[in-house]
Amino acid sequence: MGADNALLVVIKIMNKLKKEGVVLDYAIFGAMAVMKYTEPVFTTGLDIIVSFRPSPIIILTPIYDEFKKLGYQWEGQHIIVEGFPVEFMASGELEDEAIEKANVVSVGGIKTKILKPEYLIALSVKAGRTKDRMKIDLLLSQVKIDVTNLNDILVRHSLKSKFDRTYKWPER
Repeated sequence: MGADNALLVVIKIMNKLKKEGVVLDYAIFGAMAVMKYTEPVFTTGLDIIVSFRPSPIIILTPIYDEFKKLGYQWEGQHIIVEGFPVEFMASGELEDEAIEKANVVSVGGIKTKILKPEYLIALSVKAGRTKDRMKIDLLLSQVKIDVTNLNDILVRHSLKSKFDRTYKWPER
């Protein structure tokens, strides 16, 4: 059990929901995505960002219903999959763009998407929590960031000044 098994289960279910048209697309983000590019970090769960068809109301219920139908329980804001908390977040404009441009990777022979580092940074700037600032520091210090792309993303999504006030590019 644990994170690896939970990840495979979630990917299989999300790919099924995508194929059925329940969701447009999805990608892994948060600490699990950061670890694709950096040394391991502590995380208490798996974060999945989900894109839906345009609608005035976005409801995550079909996703939760699918997991519940398979015997997984909802605990607070998480679905517990193979003992590991999984949180789903509906996408907005920045998130939709991030999903569209995400890296396609194979996990256990199954294709999924993981957000690119520049989008992980932008979403972390947007959230602005302490744990998000730590992810940004880790990505900036350990990953070759496409600075032009990152700046473009930050400007287009009105996050550049927030980034510049808080973060400094590390010396390499």
